[in-house]
Amino acid sequence: MQAEPKKSLVGEEYEVEVGPVAHGGHCVARTDEGQVLFVRHALPGERVIARVTDGEEGARFLRTDAVSILEASKDRVEAPCPFSGPGRCGGCDWQHAAPGAQRRLKSSVIAEQLERLAGLSPEEAGWDGTVEPAPGDKVAKGEVPAWRTRVQYAVDADGHAGLRKHRSHDIEPVTHCMIAAPGVSELGIEQREWPQIATVEAIAATGSHDRQVILTPRPGGRLPIVELDKPVSVMRVGEKDGGVHRVHGRPFVRERAAGRTWRVGNGGFWQVHPKAADLLVEAVMQGLMPKKGDMALDLYCGVGLFAGALAERVGDKGAVLGIESGKRAVEDARHNLEDLDRVRIEHGKVDQILPRTGITDVDLVVLDPPRAGAGKKTVTHLASLTPRRIAYVACDPAALARDLKYFAEAGYAPRRMRAFDLFPMTHHVECVVVLERAAKGA
Repeated sequence: MQAEPKKSLVGEEYEVEVGPVAHGGHCVARTDEGQVLFVRHALPGERVIARVTDGEEGARFLRTDAVSILEASKDRVEAPCPFSGPGRCGGCDWQHAAPGAQRRLKSSVIAEQLERLAGLSPEEAGWDGTVEPAPGDKVAKGEVPAWRTRVQYAVDADGHAGLRKHRSHDIEPVTHCMIAAPGVSELGIEQREWPQIATVEAIAATGSHDRQVILTPRPGGRLPIVELDKPVSVMRVGEKDGGVHRVHGRPFVRERAAGRTWRVGNGGFWQVHPKAADLLVEAVMQGLMPKKGDMALDLYCGVGLFAGALAERVGDKGAVLGIESGKRAVEDARHNLEDLDRVRIEHGKVDQILPRTGITDVDLVVLDPPRAGAGKKTVTHLASLTPRRIAYVACDPAALARDLKYFAEAGYAPRRMRAFDLFPMTHHVECVVVLERAAKGA
């Protein structure tokens, strides 16, 4: 006999006092009966009416939106974006929080994840507890930095470009995205129609005038003639193979960072904030302090950003090995660093390639893993190579904290940590942690 389906609570409303911020762009609250609510569009300490957007009776928690603010936080501002708010665009999490408050919220999340998952206080992680804004991003209340150099628009059935609502396939049509970088906004994606297209990704390179759009047609759809407000190269996602194919213009954009020009093809990974690449290279190199003759690893190396910076510093007698799983990124990395014969780039997954290299010891390691983190197997292997220092670049504080625990078990402890607000208005944050071998008995 089948169990009765549980009653949906979507649409139910609760008056609650909002508790601390949690990882993911929401705060935690409890109903009078003790039911846990994850509340978006709220701030700690507020009293709100929270409307359920997802959840059923007996669920461990309910997802909700704050639809009415009864007692507001001093950190609350009116959202500058006209498309932000409950049930609207899901691209930003903190439009309703003052810029400084956003950074404090992110600091609280990092500290909570470090304590809960790694057993580390900020002091033990070598962190002063601050989240640093990128240069030029320290704006006044009610202002929004235009930082996002890559924006993926969804297209509705009428061919209008928009952005997806939170945890939904529904589309919020927009006339302008406030966090889009000027190079994206000037293309005018939102002002034209996109018949038979499912998504439009717009890319504006930093340090060059390269602009690119990547179109994903609907099944059986044909590409429209693309006429935008600025010169742009056009790529399409193949319906059969899912690959990115050139339609016209260059199949890559040229990014500028760390004193070099970087080819990034087929919409491959590059830091989205225009100041991010230089900031992260500076933080990593200051932490690692490479010496002439060092042997270094750059894991999950992308198009070679950190490998290039390391190679410049270890000199002719040093060596750098980069490992990257993306085939096109490997081709780009080899092209970008072809003038540096001390660099070798291997194609494959880190946990598979690294053991096959035969390397038994290295001086330095930098790793910039995907959102899920590096994992215990890779962390343990890295520790066995006894590097002098390890720089870990992390886009997810939970994955970072889990991996720091694995590093501790393998004998490595954080010595210095910095956090950067490279994703203003969203809950995302970037961290750089430098680890060294822990003292015996520590």
